[in-house]
Amino acid sequence: MSSGDAVGEHTLRQRLDPASTALVIIDMQYASACRTTGFGRWLAEQGRTAEASYRFDRIEQLLVPNIARLLSHFREAGLPVVFVRLGAQMRGCRDLIPHLRDLELAFGNIEGEREYEILDELAPLPGEAVVTKLSASAFTSSGIEALLRNLGTRSLVLTGVSTSQCVDLTARDAADRGFHCLVVEDAVAEDREEWHDSTLEQFQRLFGRVAKTDGVLAELAGIPSP
Repeated sequence: MSSGDAVGEHTLRQRLDPASTALVIIDMQYASACRTTGFGRWLAEQGRTAEASYRFDRIEQLLVPNIARLLSHFREAGLPVVFVRLGAQMRGCRDLIPHLRDLELAFGNIEGEREYEILDELAPLPGEAVVTKLSASAFTSSGIEALLRNLGTRSLVLTGVSTSQCVDLTARDAADRGFHCLVVEDAVAEDREEWHDSTLEQFQRLFGRVAKTDGVLAELAGIPSP
């Protein structure tokens, strides 16, 4: 057994305490999570629609309904929900980290555009926190850490897109800052199944837990695992 495996087993024992747990919804925007706008539109314009099938089928069939279930539970229980979005406020996306500028500009992910908005099915309610990041990890370029500390949060339930990029980087950065992190396997999506699977396999070796929506809801409700 490697040291990473040993730490991973310890991390798996960290059960969620509803009193100190927040739901984090990452980049579920029209820029990155919709088949007909943003990234989906960009691929279609290049004749690459087939490349998007796995990603957007998964978003429509799994992510939106499962995130909605988690969102409903957290709202009903009065637990914190934090929406994270990536997007530019400056024309030309000059305020984004350089390696993201061209893509986000092509997707139209700029404040005031539809792509900048969170999907209607998951839209934040008044009073719910929305943080805007300028890089892949929310901890690199937004005030999410201060927000979570102010809320008394110790555990994060992470959902959204993309598994190997913004979700993984945000979750790893959170773990390195001492948060207990759980990535919801059937509430995150990626362009390819093998990228999704390998990312989560590596994440749970050291950084945190991976579980499905049903298991997360049961744990939050205090139902013992089988």
